[in-house]
Parts: sequence; structure tokens; C-alpha cells
Amino acid sequence: MTTGVRRRMGVEERRAQLIDVALELFSSRSPDEVSVDEIAAAAGISRPLVYHYFPGKRSLYEAALRRAAHDLAGRFAQAHEGPLGARLLRVMRRYFDFVEEHGPGFSALMRGGPRGGSSTADVLADEVRQVAYGQILAHLGVASPPARLELVVRSWVSLAESTALLWLDGKRVPRRELELQLVHDFAALASVSAAYDQEMAGIMLRVFAQEPADGPFGELLSRLSALAPAAPAVPPQRLPQSLR
Repeated sequence: MTTGVRRRMGVEERRAQLIDVALELFSSRSPDEVSVDEIAAAAGISRPLVYHYFPGKRSLYEAALRRAAHDLAGRFAQAHEGPLGARLLRVMRRYFDFVEEHGPGFSALMRGGPRGGSSTADVLADEVRQVAYGQILAHLGVASPPARLELVVRSWVSLAESTALLWLDGKRVPRRELELQLVHDFAALASVSAAYDQEMAGIMLRVFAQEPADGPFGELLSRLSALAPAAPAVPPQRLPQSLR
């Protein structure tokens, strides 16, 4: 964090510095607990100078939220190389990197801001969810998703968000396990949907055909088979039409 050494900066450089300072402070404590005096001291400037660049703490807080939202949304971007399971695992690791580094800020962004919520935080959180949705569809290689796929992807993005928020409250489950579990959750949600819909079945069969046995999706199959090693086969007449 910047200490009280002053130097002359341009307007945009100073604004960027104040946002950096605010993000760092908001990452360790609730925005309600951070004062303008603390922000000024950390930036090495006077309190009145903070107000010269931002009308108040709320506007600085919202600028910090915008920066955080942009960073968080970027965590879903990955090179379209290799099997989907490995890509999603990298996405989840990057996502939880952000959550761990910016816990209070993540909570404020995804829960709507401090003390009664913030319309700006709500809008930014929705933008993050929309970017995440679009990125996952791109990883799947689907430009016009069927209704069931849209439900699966949006549900999974919401699940990742709620899981991260719950994890921050005590971190009682090892982070690496949760990251892998969320990848498995995606495969499970999509597979259940595929059991009801022929188009979804085609998408998931294509995805699974590219997955190695030792990848995240292969590990899920191994874990599930261990739960019911002697499960009876389902008669073909009881399978959905799309899977017969």
C-alpha cells in the first residue's frame, strides 16, 4: 500500500492510484469500516484532495467496484485450448484467486454493496454474470444456446457465486476441493439436462468425447461409479427417448 510520500501526479494517474488504494483497503475490511482519512493517508495526500478527485467515499467505492467487476469478469476468459473440464478448472482457480484476495470487496459487489445495497453494485454484478455466461458458451462452442443450456450455464454461474460467498464465511472446505467440485457440478447439471433433451445430449456427447479419462470430468465419473458399484442397469424402455 502507498505510504505518506507525496508526489505530483496527473489527474487520471491520481484517480487510478486512489482506486488502487481503495480496492486494497476494501479487500481487507468492509467499505463501511474504511474512512476517507484512511484512504488519504494510504495515498499520501490530504483528505480535501481525495474530494477533489471523487465527490465522496461512495463515488470512490463505486469506481473501485467497477475495477473489481472488470477484473472478476476477466477471470472467466481462458484460451480455447484443450478439453473443457481442464479449462473450467483453470477458470475456477482464477475466480477463487480473486475471491481470496478481495473477500470483502467480492461480497460487497455480489451482494449489492454496503448498508442497504447499491444500484451500481447490482448493475456491475449482473454485468459480471453476463460476461461469465458468454464466456462459458464460447468455451462450449455454442453461439445460439438452446433453452436448457442457457438454464444450465446461468445456474452454474450463480452456483459458483453463491459457493464463493459461503466459502468466505469460515473457509471450512478446502479451496482446491471446491474449485474441482464446481467443475463437477457443471458436468452434473449439464448431464441431467441432457437426459431430458436430445439437443443437450448432442452437445454433451461432443464435449465428453474430447475429455481424457484423467481429466476433471473423468474423475467425476470415477467418483460417481464408486457410489453405486452394483447399480442395476436401467432397461432401455425406461430411458428418455433422446438417450436410447
